[in-house]
Amino acid sequence: MTEQLEGILQQAQQSLVSVEQESDLQAWRIQYLGRASALSQVLDGLKELPREQRPAVGKRANEVKTALETAFAARQAELQAVLLERALERDRVDISLPGRKIPLGRLHPATQTLLEICAIWRDMGFQVYRSRDVETDAYNFELLNIPAHHPARDQWDTFYTTTPGVLLRTHTSPGQIHVMRQRAPEPIRVILPGMCYRYEQISARSEIQFNQVEGLAVGENITFADLKGTLNAFARRMFGDQVQTRFRAAHFPFTEPSAEMDIECFVCGGAGCAVCKQTGWLEILGSGMVHPSVLRNGGYDPERYSGFAFGMGPERLTMLKHRIEDIRYFWANDLRFLEQF
Repeated sequence: MTEQLEGILQQAQQSLVSVEQESDLQAWRIQYLGRASALSQVLDGLKELPREQRPAVGKRANEVKTALETAFAARQAELQAVLLERALERDRVDISLPGRKIPLGRLHPATQTLLEICAIWRDMGFQVYRSRDVETDAYNFELLNIPAHHPARDQWDTFYTTTPGVLLRTHTSPGQIHVMRQRAPEPIRVILPGMCYRYEQISARSEIQFNQVEGLAVGENITFADLKGTLNAFARRMFGDQVQTRFRAAHFPFTEPSAEMDIECFVCGGAGCAVCKQTGWLEILGSGMVHPSVLRNGGYDPERYSGFAFGMGPERLTMLKHRIEDIRYFWANDLRFLEQF
């Protein structure tokens, strides 16, 4: 039986040398190490041998089995190495080719315009001041010269909370009172960007949330001419040196006198088109001299101090600049729209 074991070992080793495929290797394992293999039959037949022969034959049988298992593992590693080398040769990476670009996120179009506006005002010497989104009725209305039951409150459809007198701000103007009370009687030049909220019907021209950029300058001897010069300088930086502007009389409870500012339509050059509704002009902001009552509520003596304020909407400017016809696109999270910017 020892001779039979030696024959099995020699035959298996010779057969293993010619194995080139993984499938053939598995067939070899079944043939020489499987339950029906000649080696297994020898191991099963040990009980039929004389007692004195069993230890020697059993020892040799286990040695043969170990040798075959070792040979199998070695040949399997060799075949895997060969397959890997072939795969690397076949699928090798050409390092001279440009890499695939990783898609990056983009700033929201309204955010892009907001940052551009803030950068211009910072260059003009205005600090950025952040105020809170949740306000009291006093700061949002009362201190801005809009007392209870004032008809101007109808212009701001308000989100009220369950806490009496607490609401989501309808404009960034409450920030004027905050910054004035913090810095009075020092001069002020700030812009107040932020989100505003209004409880109104969503349409192509109105949304329940939108950005605003409020501006405020307070000091001694500030006049309406300072307001016009400052806003004209902003318009030239925002829309180009050749932009034409005009001011129209308006009314806001917290400024007196008040005005709205238009720029010449950059689509038709003032000739009249669908974007400017055939007027040749595009409204971009509201402004005015700070009302004496608002100055007083902010801690400034209106007999000594004066100031101007203005407010604009980044979404509106973005719509004008890119001829966007529906404000709902900004918050619909439609990538087809957002990826254009």
